[in-house]
Amino acid sequence: MNAEKKSKRQLRREQNKRKQAQSRLITISLISVGALFLVFAIVWPQLRPIVDVVTVESKARYMAEENRMGDPAAPIQLAEFSDFQCPYCDRFHTDLLPLLEQYYIDTGKVLFIYRSTGNFISDKSQAPNTESRDAAAAAYCAMDQGKFWDMHDAIFANNRDVENQGSFNSRRLSAIARVAGLDVGQFDDCFDSGKYKDRVTEDFNDWTDGGGKGTPFFLVTYTVNGETKTTTIDGAVPFSEFQVKLEAILNEIGAQQ
Repeated sequence: MNAEKKSKRQLRREQNKRKQAQSRLITISLISVGALFLVFAIVWPQLRPIVDVVTVESKARYMAEENRMGDPAAPIQLAEFSDFQCPYCDRFHTDLLPLLEQYYIDTGKVLFIYRSTGNFISDKSQAPNTESRDAAAAAYCAMDQGKFWDMHDAIFANNRDVENQGSFNSRRLSAIARVAGLDVGQFDDCFDSGKYKDRVTEDFNDWTDGGGKGTPFFLVTYTVNGETKTTTIDGAVPFSEFQVKLEAILNEIGAQQ
């Protein structure tokens, strides 16, 4: 009888030991899995395939603030309505904007403002695609870090010249933000929140109201004898056409002073 009781007590002890061992094993396994997830979360961003983006050398802009450059008191305000997927806008950015900077913006004659028409190309696509709008919003998010023009240049440099085919998906825009020198975490928070969605829509509506039908489109504003006047320039026209229009406006302003 005593031997039988002892055998039962021993059996229960062995069962308890097995349960304790199993419990420890489960605990260790859960801790190990949690540790692996933590390591994965830290290491994966460093190991995932690198997005193919090019770095653009940062360029100082005269009296740059947010999406503007030039003297705020300049007699002429020139607003460009542009689309980062538009090849003609890229051509203007590469060939004509540096000349405008040299002869009109840096000399205090023109205040230049970049505005988006981010709905233009996206809305023409049969499939729902937001790459133009997203690129415009990304540039505005860079503005929060004082790097609008760095992002502006980097976005244009990384356009693959194929509309709505991944040039400006969210992951690639994040990579472009990195090479443009932004704090990527802050950029991603801004971009993911949709902070500038309404501003991009406002730009598009102002482009339409101003008579824009294509990009780039330029709205020129100036004042003569207290009267505000506007005129437009359509497309990436030769620099000589900008010169003719801007010089005529400067002469008109000068004649009335």
